[in-house]
Amino acid sequence: MSELTAREGNDEAVSRFVERFAAELTEAGMQRMASRVFAALLASESASMTSAELAEQLRISPAAVSGAVRYLTQVGMVGRERDPGSRRDRYVLHNEVWYETLTRRDQILTRWEKVLRDGAEILGTDTAAGRRTAETAEFLEFLQKEMLSLLDRWRAHKASQREAQRD
Repeated sequence: MSELTAREGNDEAVSRFVERFAAELTEAGMQRMASRVFAALLASESASMTSAELAEQLRISPAAVSGAVRYLTQVGMVGRERDPGSRRDRYVLHNEVWYETLTRRDQILTRWEKVLRDGAEILGTDTAAGRRTAETAEFLEFLQKEMLSLLDRWRAHKASQREAQRD
């Protein structure tokens, strides 16, 4: 098999992976185009691509790329940088994208918990709705504590891996 044929076969496998992972993200609730753009960035060697590169790889319009990138930047999963000496934007995955995403999610859970605690008080802890709302707030508080512990363990794990690689 020639080098070109092997690379084309690998490109097809990468495209299948991108579409498969994007489908999983979409199934979990992320916008379809945002899922595809995120998966393409994740699978790219540099974790960054221009709008034209994304449009070409995914076979979508520049407008679709723009909308997907807008969503991904709003949720903090992708950043925008300028190519040196160019007016083109390059879209880049944030370092530790999952860690950062979960950290931001924790902030959302904090806000939800506060609103739910206020709601439980308003509904009355002696009512079924109040108890249900208070239990939801309690669950979110538990989840936040566990999430922080989990994220701390992840940091320690990554640090130990880096240390082992240096040895």
